[in-house]
Amino acid sequence: MSKVFLSIHVLAAILAVGPVAVAASMFPAALKRGDRSTLALLHRISRVYAWVSIAVPVFGFAVAGTMKVTGQTWVLVSIALTAVAAVVLLVFVLPGQRAALAGPAGDGAVPAESSVSAGSSVATALDTRVAGRLGMTTGVFNLLWAVVTVLMIVRPGSSTGV
Repeated sequence: MSKVFLSIHVLAAILAVGPVAVAASMFPAALKRGDRSTLALLHRISRVYAWVSIAVPVFGFAVAGTMKVTGQTWVLVSIALTAVAAVVLLVFVLPGQRAALAGPAGDGAVPAESSVSAGSSVATALDTRVAGRLGMTTGVFNLLWAVVTVLMIVRPGSSTGV
């Protein structure tokens, strides 16, 4: 049964976390370009796949339970880093994307490309600052997942061997 759980766990990580990582990473560049339709699509991908990625820790717990490694340090560190990655995504990345989509007015309306002419230098400065912040938080999110992936492969101190 652990092979089934492990297969689902790995597939969920690739097919759910991967799209979030890619879409969130593409968002700052699209924001700098002012490509509002792409921004809306990337935010939707990030939001939807964030929910789908809940399967990763669920099946991760199932794998750890069947392998009887739940209390091992590498598993506990991976759980903690996964929780931190979820917080970064839910508290910083997704709300940052939502705020960027709301536009400089913050009214929730996505400004049309041509309607941001008079205040375009202000909008561009705001977009650049927001894009930088989103790029940084997305980088932290991706780095956390990279460390978790390495821990899952290397399993330092694991009784399952390396």
